[in-house]
Amino acid sequence: MLLSPGYRRLLLLCVLLGVPIALACFFFVGLQHQLQHWVWTSLPEAAGYDTPPWWWPLPALVLAGLVLAPIVTRMPGAGGHLPVNGLGGPPVGPKALPGAVLAALATLPLGVVLGPEAPLMAVGSGLALLAVRRAGAGGDQRAGAILATAGSTAAISTILGGPVAAAVLLIEGAGLAGAQMVVLLLPCLLASATGSLVFTGFGQWTGLKIGALALPDLPPAANPDAGDFLWGVPTAALIAVLITLARELGHRTVSWTRRHTAVRTVACATAVGVCVAAYALITGRSPAEAALSGQAALAQLAADPHAWPVGALIALVACKGLAWGIALGSLRGGPIFPSVLLGTATAMACSGLPGFGVTPALALGVAAAAAAVTGLPLSSAVLAVLLTGGDAYDQMPLIVTASVVSFIVSQLVRRTEPETAPRSAAGAAA
Repeated sequence: MLLSPGYRRLLLLCVLLGVPIALACFFFVGLQHQLQHWVWTSLPEAAGYDTPPWWWPLPALVLAGLVLAPIVTRMPGAGGHLPVNGLGGPPVGPKALPGAVLAALATLPLGVVLGPEAPLMAVGSGLALLAVRRAGAGGDQRAGAILATAGSTAAISTILGGPVAAAVLLIEGAGLAGAQMVVLLLPCLLASATGSLVFTGFGQWTGLKIGALALPDLPPAANPDAGDFLWGVPTAALIAVLITLARELGHRTVSWTRRHTAVRTVACATAVGVCVAAYALITGRSPAEAALSGQAALAQLAADPHAWPVGALIALVACKGLAWGIALGSLRGGPIFPSVLLGTATAMACSGLPGFGVTPALALGVAAAAAAVTGLPLSSAVLAVLLTGGDAYDQMPLIVTASVVSFIVSQLVRRTEPETAPRSAAGAAA
């Protein structure tokens, strides 16, 4: 199959598709970031506030629920996959794509505690399937499935540090083996590499910020020692328990919103706003830290962890974790980014323990949270390595250990999920 003319044409098509998909994702994320900045920075300043007041999330999240309710109940595709089911599920087709894009752009900037990764994958798969149908190849289901997966991989690679993380996520989540793996992997690598190149180039050319998951500033490098492992292993287990319990809340929320979906969607969005406002009231800090996907707060926490009191970190984990659990089963977006912030905040709150360093805590927090929410320990370790940059070499033993411990503990804690839920965060998408 690898040497057949049809497969070579498929690889070329994936390279060509990577360009328009990356452009679409770039402007999608750029617009979302601009709307988010307007809601949480420009508008409060225009109203005379240096930072958003504690009550700011309440009207914003109520509005998000009112906007999302008709999308979920009336538009094709119901606004995209439920985030509690991970990033999986059938590829989003062209008919369902407008609802998924509208749900993300209209609600994520208002403070929904979810990330942009799932809507981006919907954009990638929807555009790829649309291209297949326009080319008259819609009857070839196998080629369509490969192109849809390549489109999703190209899209998510733009915010996960490049094609390597996306490819590893695909390898681990696909559940394939041998030659079948290579057949699917090569198109995804080409599409994601092309997409990442276009995304980076347009970012430099336009100056628009895209809000990718990145840590530009990190604590000073420090090699992990016995104390880091002594405290790191139970901390990774704690993170797994917290993330898994929040996901269980998401599953219960799904069951609750099956009836009277529109009204209960608004109620859930309002509950998310209450949780975010409670964080601001308890800590006296900006509610934006507990709202949104968490990329900005994660970068601030990594750059200056000592600026966050332990009490504020505990309040962030409690309030944002509760809000995230509710949003997982009722709103639309991606589950990974907020979970990474929750895991990092938990680890940072524990970093004051004797012999536990800040840099090892940061690294294991990212890996443990990602492994718990995705069920993909290798992909989670790679993501943590990419985020920690030059410090990754020394932290890799702790990163891998935390990822494995978190994965095992989450499997032990997790209750039986509904049969309709995907096997993992990426498995069904692959």
